[in-house]
Amino acid sequence: MPYHEILFEEQGPIAILKLNRPDIRNAITDQAIVDEVVDACQRVQASTDLRVLILTGAGSAFSAGGNIKDMQNKTGMFAGDPGQLRENYRKGVQRIPLAIHRLDVPTIAAVNGPAIGAGCDLTCMCDIRIASEKARFGETFAALGLIPGDGGTFFLPRVIGLSKTCELVFTCRTIDAAEALRIGLVSEVTSPERLMDHCLELAREIARQPAITLRMAKRLLTLSQGKTLEEVLELSAAFQAICHHTPEHALALDAFLTRQKPG
Repeated sequence: MPYHEILFEEQGPIAILKLNRPDIRNAITDQAIVDEVVDACQRVQASTDLRVLILTGAGSAFSAGGNIKDMQNKTGMFAGDPGQLRENYRKGVQRIPLAIHRLDVPTIAAVNGPAIGAGCDLTCMCDIRIASEKARFGETFAALGLIPGDGGTFFLPRVIGLSKTCELVFTCRTIDAAEALRIGLVSEVTSPERLMDHCLELAREIARQPAITLRMAKRLLTLSQGKTLEEVLELSAAFQAICHHTPEHALALDAFLTRQKPG
């Protein structure tokens, strides 16, 4: 499908998805942007060449979350009675966490600016978060009389733990990049000028690994959440049995043993 709300490009094995509505600080509640993000994720998942996805925002914000004017006017996804609103969420913004969660390729959030509400949750849907010094994070739903409606209560505790999640959700406090690093919300903080270069360097390092190994490791990490040790070991045995019979494994063994031979 043609994209108007996002920018999508491929640099070899790396895909870059950029929210491209800087005029509304990359709000992600409009149906068009939801459809495009989901379509781009499906493209990445279906590709046998892509190994990493970088998600970022155009302009000064990563994403300001929901469109406040639409909330006030009760238009767009915020229109209708409670029953209709429930369906609007399910058929709208909630399709994004499902699409990202179903990805078998590693994902990196390049957080270029404020990531507020659903924007903060969007970063947590990614596997790795790298922040610009200008990034800000906030679970600010309660300040608007709302709860995280897009899966934030699933993703954020898995990143920073339940207690710290409760603190951010209950206080609606906005934290800077340094605080996000301290609590483990992001892995690194870099200058705004270096953000995308740094994320691309990390993506290239990841992309050097065999494609099937990356996808299976990512899927195993996802499936392991909430399972018992016995269940994880069973999954690991099945996945590993497949890996042992891949050409990539045989090539890696040959290369390793060749390096170990006496000169």
